[in-house]
Amino acid sequence: MKKILFLLLATVLLSCKQNNADLIIYNGKIYTVNQNFDVAEAMAVKDGKIIAVGSSEQIQKQYTAKESIDAQQKPVYPGFIDAHAHFVGYAQSLKNANLVAAKSWDEILDRLKAYAQTDKEGWLTGRGWDQNLWPDKKFPTKDKLDELFPDRPVLLTRIDGHAAIANQKALDIAGVSKAIKITGGEVVEENGKLTGLLVDNAVGLVSDKIPAPDQKQFKKYLLQAQQNCFEVGLTTIDDCGLDYETVEALDKLQKDGDLKMKLYVLLSDSEKNYDFLFKKGPIKTDFLNVRGFKVYADGALGSRGACLLQHYSDMPNKTGFLLSEPKHFEEVAKKINEHGFQMCTHAIGDSANRTILKIYNQVLGGKNDKRWRIEHAQVVAPQDFNLFGSASVIPSVQPTHATSDMYWAKDRLGAERIKTAYAYKQLLQQNGWLALGTDFPVEHINPMLTFYAATLRIDSQNYPKGGFQIENALTPEETLRGMTIWAAKANFEEKEKGSLETGKFADFIIMENDLMQANAQQILQNKVLKTYVNGQKVYEKK
Repeated sequence: MKKILFLLLATVLLSCKQNNADLIIYNGKIYTVNQNFDVAEAMAVKDGKIIAVGSSEQIQKQYTAKESIDAQQKPVYPGFIDAHAHFVGYAQSLKNANLVAAKSWDEILDRLKAYAQTDKEGWLTGRGWDQNLWPDKKFPTKDKLDELFPDRPVLLTRIDGHAAIANQKALDIAGVSKAIKITGGEVVEENGKLTGLLVDNAVGLVSDKIPAPDQKQFKKYLLQAQQNCFEVGLTTIDDCGLDYETVEALDKLQKDGDLKMKLYVLLSDSEKNYDFLFKKGPIKTDFLNVRGFKVYADGALGSRGACLLQHYSDMPNKTGFLLSEPKHFEEVAKKINEHGFQMCTHAIGDSANRTILKIYNQVLGGKNDKRWRIEHAQVVAPQDFNLFGSASVIPSVQPTHATSDMYWAKDRLGAERIKTAYAYKQLLQQNGWLALGTDFPVEHINPMLTFYAATLRIDSQNYPKGGFQIENALTPEETLRGMTIWAAKANFEEKEKGSLETGKFADFIIMENDLMQANAQQILQNKVLKTYVNGQKVYEKK
């Protein structure tokens, strides 16, 4: 009898030491990003989730696994979450001519001519021009496009997506023959002639005429975009502003196993999307989460479409504009609230921020856990910061916007108003947390640039000395939280991702350099060695 009991006890002890796992990561510096910001050495993964976190000795003693990885004391982080981006738009942009960082309109034309030799049929599209980088800083006109491409429609979108230049052929196809009035947009005319420049809502007059890619092309560019994002450590992306038909296509690709990127999707502000989601209810799988709407209050600062309380300092007759009447935002907010969904509103200018924040406060009625968001929150009047805290409104900001805009933002806003622009520390203090993203393809997809801009507020050439309004820099810990657990919280997903804790999905990355200790150059040059989604390796550096 004693022998039987001994054998039973030995079997139990042996089984305790040999719990099965699919994967063990050991000898690492694992930033769990839990509440205490604990650092561990090892973790075990089974069925796509983390089942234990601890020391290498503990994990290896308690678990056996099909695969064990020696992290070689490299830093391990939760997979990065981009809280504001345009994943589908980025995928589609891979087909466009790349106009980013062009130093003149002539350079744009040269790039376009070269691109046209490889893409010879249909619409000629490009994205990324920024007149603020050109010597004269003037918006382009269509004259040269008409000369070069008289029989082929051309549409070139500005870096922020809030302005575009079209040639005459494209305008003819769209039926735009004069400077028609359009709410929240402008068809620009000079000396009685169309310049081809379209601002904000006017862009859609032409872009809506471009044929959608077929399913094969759609899948091709999505998978290319996915791989690019895995390479920089992104495992979840908030795609801000899609129609429900696109969501259904994404859902199918995910269920077929082709698309492994996790997506938190905000549907665009349109009746068909409201009807769809109100009827269907929130969509939630391990890879797709749809429970909110993206609304646009105004345009962008770079194209002077951001709605300001006072005129632009460099254009006294212009204040920008709201993209819809305030009544529309009020009606939409009430409707979204009544159905229990999340409202996330693009607001750049101080007037746009004030308009939306007041509506939020009125509809939400004080502190809450509905996690309504202001996307960008770039320019906020000093007296309006409290409107974030009073209604628990989440600032969803993109630190690289500050370092991209800092060269000319003061020209737009003036010396006083710039002080409360890109004010991430002040925004953080309102609720004690905020969500960080990139807004790609407006900015680069790499989260290292987010980390660099948020903590140092300088460009790659160490400009400006001391940092751009350095008082609003975030600490490394705050920044990492903003890119992981706080971004997950902004998506109602903090119980399943955003930190490396027992019971959560095994979405994690192994990197070359420790962000908590890296200098500026190490941050910029930091590379992802491996990326995992649900415990499955989706990228490895060659």
